[in-house]
Amino acid sequence: MELEYDLLVVSAADAGDDDPLFRAGTAAFEAGDTAAQAAALKGHASAVLRYVSDRFAVSSRGAACLPTQVGDATIGEREGVPYANLLLDWTCPERVDEHVVRSGLFPDGEGYVKGTKTIVTYEIDGRSGSAALDAANPSFSTAQAWYERFGEFFLLGAEHLLTGIDHILFLLALIAGSRRLREIVLAATSFTLAHSVTFLLAALGLVEVPGVIVEPIIALSIAVVAGWHLWGIWRRGEHATDLETAERGHFGLDRAGWIRLGVVFCFGLVHGLGFAGALGIDEAWSWTLLWSLLVFNVGIEVVQLTIIALVFPLLFVLRRRAPKAGLWATGAVSVGVSIMGLIWFVQRISGS
Repeated sequence: MELEYDLLVVSAADAGDDDPLFRAGTAAFEAGDTAAQAAALKGHASAVLRYVSDRFAVSSRGAACLPTQVGDATIGEREGVPYANLLLDWTCPERVDEHVVRSGLFPDGEGYVKGTKTIVTYEIDGRSGSAALDAANPSFSTAQAWYERFGEFFLLGAEHLLTGIDHILFLLALIAGSRRLREIVLAATSFTLAHSVTFLLAALGLVEVPGVIVEPIIALSIAVVAGWHLWGIWRRGEHATDLETAERGHFGLDRAGWIRLGVVFCFGLVHGLGFAGALGIDEAWSWTLLWSLLVFNVGIEVVQLTIIALVFPLLFVLRRRAPKAGLWATGAVSVGVSIMGLIWFVQRISGS
């Protein structure tokens, strides 16, 4: 199990009324001393194990399996944040073909974080797979059908985009600056292909870029894509939505369309690193995990296309019936999105 260190310390100390754990653990965290962090967990191993085992359980045929800790906790790092690595061994009353895994780690009720997602990768009972657990879906069975497992990751991907305001604004900037339906569909697909590549590479541990680099670039990408449309309005005025040359090729894009597509693809590569950082997956190569992550991306793409299907037709009708109003509307959206992107960029650069 990999658990965010400072969150584990405050949660376990609060649940077990263990003030010495809180003092030693937070002091080690603030000092950035990994040896002291490991020592704090070792000195209060019973409180930590009690917290984890009370909220993460394995059972067989309704009977609880008994967890024991193997060795001392070690300290690792994700995105510059220390994580506690615990190796636990569950002993079950009898050998069966199905186990149920349930997680209630770091619930909203503790007041420290909200919307915790627990990603479980397993190889047990002759079956292998991965599952995403949260408050709405706190458990899964190793006997679950493949479509149930993939359905969870599909919903996780859809939810991640819907609740990620920065990615929503990026998509709105793409829609505002698109002149034709094919442009926005190609841009969204290009974005998805790009972030799928880096998302999978990062999630499988093949590429690692610190969040302090990724997050500011994501914010900057939002401002740049929105600003691109504003620059077009400033340069060409009412003709900003016209194609510069006759449509050519299979995709019907002009030179400006192809350049924009390339820029979106490059930014998509960076957004993929952000998606992987949000999930916090870092596992050895596994086909099961690979398919789960691909389904996660499908969930993102379906939500993107749904938003496009809802918003772009309205914009298209407005541009046709009232071109100036359409230009002002997309310009206003781009100004707001660009300002938010720049604000986030400054905040993420400064660490505030």
